[in-house]
Amino acid sequence: MITAQDHEWMARALQLAGHGRYTTMPNPRVGCVLVKNGQQVGEGFHRRAGGPHAEIHALEAAGEQARGATAYVTLEPCSHHGRTGPCCEALINAGVARVVVAMEDPNPVVAGNGSRKLRDAGIEVEVGCLEADARALNVGFITRMLEGRPRVRLKQAMSLDGRTAMASGESQWITGPQARRDVQRLRAESCAILTGVDSIIFDNSRLTVRAEQLGLEDAGTIAERQPLRVVVDSQLRMPLAAACLNEPGRTLVVAVEGVESLRRAQLEAAGADVLELPAGADGRVDLAVLVGWLAQHEQCNELLVETGATLAGALIDAELVDELRLYVAPTLLGSEARPLLALAGIQRMEQQRRLEIVDIRALGQDWRILARPLS
Repeated sequence: MITAQDHEWMARALQLAGHGRYTTMPNPRVGCVLVKNGQQVGEGFHRRAGGPHAEIHALEAAGEQARGATAYVTLEPCSHHGRTGPCCEALINAGVARVVVAMEDPNPVVAGNGSRKLRDAGIEVEVGCLEADARALNVGFITRMLEGRPRVRLKQAMSLDGRTAMASGESQWITGPQARRDVQRLRAESCAILTGVDSIIFDNSRLTVRAEQLGLEDAGTIAERQPLRVVVDSQLRMPLAAACLNEPGRTLVVAVEGVESLRRAQLEAAGADVLELPAGADGRVDLAVLVGWLAQHEQCNELLVETGATLAGALIDAELVDELRLYVAPTLLGSEARPLLALAGIQRMEQQRRLEIVDIRALGQDWRILARPLS
């Protein structure tokens, strides 16, 4: 039975897991606390892929005190050999008496096997303590494991009248420094950032995490891992001198199959990786195929979309957007400015796209709205 004390210790484990928000991908964020006789004897969290898991850090901190202790783990202990050994075996060998798990691992390689091994070893196992909080922490990982695609977040900054840039393309800056800092943190926790080639042509977007804007103690370490930059460019119009090609990390340019080989070679020589995918019904890159490819081949948990009205609208039309993150500035840009979304075919009120508002909060003089498509 899960008790009130279990909730308190699991809350601490979830807090620890959050320390890996920017560094563990493609692995999940996991925290662990070891408690004996009502006292904490060890704790840890997963810091980065390839390194020790949360349970190992906690067991090393506890030493012999782990014997007879209760382990609070935000995700079911792994039961397989990857780059590290099985955590369930480490818990068994350490002699823990009880394991409280927030949620079962959605990875089919684990999915209940870790808990089963613990129970077979005579360890009491409870599953489901603060499960909703644990799921929220790893929603991208869960989506990839269960649906074979990343969690897709569409981020846009707009004026109060729903405009994102002037007709000329000028857009810096609509929002203030607090909102821009929030965007940098969103970039840092994303596995990849998706944009359209027009954003590169008009804005020369770098699509990088900038340490000086993060406002975090370990900003420099976080910014060392740059998200994969993905540019949808069906006909390879990407400028060879684009700034993003000279930034740390990788830039993946995605075109339709059969594009000109010379242009592809030029882009690759300029520093891009070029991927050809099938075209959709509109003759452009099939976005559903691309999103699935990123999950399968790049182990992408969380995909951040920062783009213009056309690609943003196409993603919503294809029902590929899980969350909209809108930054609204208290300013008006006028009817000649560029719109937020290009959504074709909406002629009647019954065709409107309804959203669920999840959260609204102030960031300096701006507002951040989190919304999810109801469909």
